[in-house]
Amino acid sequence: MVREGSSIDKALAVLEAIAEHHRVTDIAAATGVSKSTVHRILQSLVDWGFARADGRGGYEPGPRILTLAGRVMNRFDPARQASGALNALHERIGYTTHFAIRSGDEAVYVDKLEGRRPYQMPSRVGMSLRLHCTAIGKAVLAQLGADEVRAICARTGMPAPTPTTLATPEALLADLESVRSRGYSLDNEENLPGILCVGAPVFDHTGQVLGGISISALAMDMGREDLERFAPDVVAAAREVSAALGAPGAPGAATAPVLNG
Repeated sequence: MVREGSSIDKALAVLEAIAEHHRVTDIAAATGVSKSTVHRILQSLVDWGFARADGRGGYEPGPRILTLAGRVMNRFDPARQASGALNALHERIGYTTHFAIRSGDEAVYVDKLEGRRPYQMPSRVGMSLRLHCTAIGKAVLAQLGADEVRAICARTGMPAPTPTTLATPEALLADLESVRSRGYSLDNEENLPGILCVGAPVFDHTGQVLGGISISALAMDMGREDLERFAPDVVAAAREVSAALGAPGAPGAATAPVLNG
């Protein structure tokens, strides 16, 4: 939607546009800001170090952007950024809710909200989890290439803690294809007997898979039909978390408005 914008709106729109566009004409077209205004804003950004001339008649991001980004990322806490979506999912569903981040060949729980049930899940913040037999783990693996999945499986050995664990790369890869197709993963008592989970991937600001979120419950309390029923809520929450982490293209991620003038 085209609208009038303040000087700050225009400057921010131009600053964001130079991540993808270099010529004044292209930046003006992308933002809806006039070429004369774009040129004036770019000169100010150059003075501040947020942009620089590329020597070919165009502009590119300046070194001060990297400095500022580095300072921000040093203070960036994914669990804190995800807390709003996780709490909303927990309030809506009532089952134990997890957020875990990939760490090499495993993932680590960084947040957990215990379900409103007369029992507790054995998981805890800081605990590591296997990738091949957990809902969050399979949500992560589904975003990787087959060769990388096979390499991870070779390194971890694919232990089978329950009779339903997918214990061969072929079986796992077939399941991951289903995960990609439907958008969520299932743990059908594959990690711990009697516990079911449904998970979805979370992406970071680079568009790479960071980890995932899940809900978990005892099988006697949440059947397979419940997993399927709650899956869209988990997927929606994962997308909200991804947006909060700045994932490109995530629904709800910030986009610059098109401005007049």
